[in-house]
Amino acid sequence: MGCGNTFFSLLITFSVALITYNILISANAPLKQELPGPSNLSSGFSVDPVIKMPLDRSRRFGGGGGGGERRLFHTAVTASDSVYNTWQCRVMYYWFKKHQNGPNSGMGGFTRILHSGKPDKYMDEIPTFVAQPLPSGMDQGYIVLNRPWAFVQWLQQADIKEDYILMSEPDHIIVKPIPNLSRDGLGAAFPFFYIEPKKYEAVLRKFFPEDKGPVTNIDPIGNSPVIVGKESLKKIAPTWMNVSLAMKKDPETDKAFGWVLEMYAYAVSSAFHGVGNILYKDFMIQPPWDKELGEKFIIHYTYGCDYNMKGELTYGKIGEWRFDKRSYDRVAPPKNLPLPPPGVPESVVTLVKMVNEATANIPNWGS
Repeated sequence: MGCGNTFFSLLITFSVALITYNILISANAPLKQELPGPSNLSSGFSVDPVIKMPLDRSRRFGGGGGGGERRLFHTAVTASDSVYNTWQCRVMYYWFKKHQNGPNSGMGGFTRILHSGKPDKYMDEIPTFVAQPLPSGMDQGYIVLNRPWAFVQWLQQADIKEDYILMSEPDHIIVKPIPNLSRDGLGAAFPFFYIEPKKYEAVLRKFFPEDKGPVTNIDPIGNSPVIVGKESLKKIAPTWMNVSLAMKKDPETDKAFGWVLEMYAYAVSSAFHGVGNILYKDFMIQPPWDKELGEKFIIHYTYGCDYNMKGELTYGKIGEWRFDKRSYDRVAPPKNLPLPPPGVPESVVTLVKMVNEATANIPNWGS
């Protein structure tokens, strides 16, 4: 493609995105479905799919710590009103409160950004901001597109006291107090092995023009977990929303990125606004692949944990003992889940114990 055609394509992409954003934020006006059109897909995912881990887990990224001063951040978690998201949010908030005021904590307030468009019965249990969802069909069955739009609304309308934001997710369990890991104008983010900007440079150039610098300026991150300055996020969020919608509308990009499209959109948008990130590999642990807690702050239980009674991992095959959040997409997990058999790694044992402690102490669990 020649330079003229490339420029024209970029101009069209961002013009459409800007129009979409202006439509969405029109005050007191009903949202109009401008892009994309009605979906032929199902009504949307209630359970997110698993991304396979690589066989080679040796890749590591450098990290960095926070400064000595206490700079508070506000923890924000986007969620639907599904049973699946709700029980995870309740467990997540229980552990947030346990560690909020612990040693070295930078944890300020907490908000569940509920993008169902209406309050639910947990408003008194969890501090909640109700955001409007995208118009019906606009997400094309990819419910995660509601996340950036929900953040745009929250950042515009909420009174956020802290100067920093931690973007987290329902399936995060906070293991210990989290300090503010960002510094010197940089965000702090977890590096994901499957976010590979260089591999997809040709696709990403549609949304990250060459005058913004090399594609390596795009960090291998998603939007979560990320600690970033509030003012920076206010700039990033509308672009993140626009780029997400434009990526979903583009068949080549949609095919290339699949379920992680919105993660790429955040990484692009952060780089677009010149906000780099400390790649902090100790931000979180992902059992069963990461076996020891070490110095991690978060357990991310996105992968299923399957073992036989000898304590051997049977990943890809339902184990004699298992914990998988997807088993509880329509009903919350019961109290007192059975602990793993001997030999199962510390990370998995700790995860189940922490879920059990939360469900034992959260009022009206399972009702």
